[in-house]
Amino acid sequence: MSARKPYNPDPHAHPGLAAIALLEAVKAVLAFLAAAGLEFSGPAPLRTFVNTLIRHIGGDPEHGSSSTLLDMITPDTVHVGALALVAYGLLRSLEAWGLWRARAWASWLGCISAALYLPLDVYAIIRHPGWASWLLLGVNLVVVWVLARDIGKRRPPAAR
Repeated sequence: MSARKPYNPDPHAHPGLAAIALLEAVKAVLAFLAAAGLEFSGPAPLRTFVNTLIRHIGGDPEHGSSSTLLDMITPDTVHVGALALVAYGLLRSLEAWGLWRARAWASWLGCISAALYLPLDVYAIIRHPGWASWLLLGVNLVVVWVLARDIGKRRPPAAR
């Protein structure tokens, strides 16, 4: 029986963590850009986008819940949305920093957060089958696998 090697704390020994850290950093930058875009543009372009989206999926933006949704897009809700995007960006930045430095807590955070997306990815494949949905599921599965493997490697060897 071969003995398991002790976990190497050197971040350079974990290229998978570095790749995921870069992915998370890109997500953080996109969230910050989206927040800035919301703040600078205000509610009008968002209302236009949502109106177009409602029409695209066959809804009626003039009546029912679609109309209520459009009425909810105000300067205040845009500020709340931008704040939520900043919070998301900060969380992804923190995760990227931790993964880049091969921190255990970052592997846990990333594994749990990526695993939470898996049911949504499967739903997206069912509702909108296509290469993009499958690619997103594949990326999230790889992220969960890499981070779960990293977490498993950190466990001390079992006592004999």
